[in-house]
Amino acid sequence: MKPVNTSALNIVLASQSPRRRELLELMQIPFKTAPANIDETFDPDLAIEANIMNIAEKKARAAIPTAPACNENTVILGADTTVVCKETPLGKPSTYDEACEMLAMLQGSTHEVMTGFALLRGQLCCRECVTTRVEFLPMSDKEIRHYIETQKPFDKAGAYGIQDPFMSCFIHRIDGCYYNVVGLPLSRIYSVMRTMELV
Repeated sequence: MKPVNTSALNIVLASQSPRRRELLELMQIPFKTAPANIDETFDPDLAIEANIMNIAEKKARAAIPTAPACNENTVILGADTTVVCKETPLGKPSTYDEACEMLAMLQGSTHEVMTGFALLRGQLCCRECVTTRVEFLPMSDKEIRHYIETQKPFDKAGAYGIQDPFMSCFIHRIDGCYYNVVGLPLSRIYSVMRTMELV
């Protein structure tokens, strides 16, 4: 595939997430967004990494019909983030109590944040899974409730956002890409775009 001038590319983020839009804007490459509503249920026969990459690719493909001005220069980015604690994947909490349970599992320990991403251009699909390890300091029940009541992290895997106010008091250490924890491993995505001769 011949290199394409970045200005000629039609990059589409298969997400309506404001966090992922803000992250992708950091690349300073123009892009559009398209919805990607899919079933995000894990296949129990697959590894966590494979599930995450599959979901990311499904999101990218689901956005094709609604991608603005879709043509041969369209590149669609799909992504999915999951928190893994003691080999247990933690998605988005559906209730207040579930959010409390997830944060109680995470506090005072180290967990992994995995983001799978897929870049589609025509018949070409490049996908990867990036992992960052995050160490939490202990949170009291009162602190957990305060965080949930003020930040309402029901749209966030593992019931927390590393960038949220107050959460900064409990992030003791990270090993890996910070932006990956927020929702997009920007440096790795940019590297893959280079390999695909998109930038």
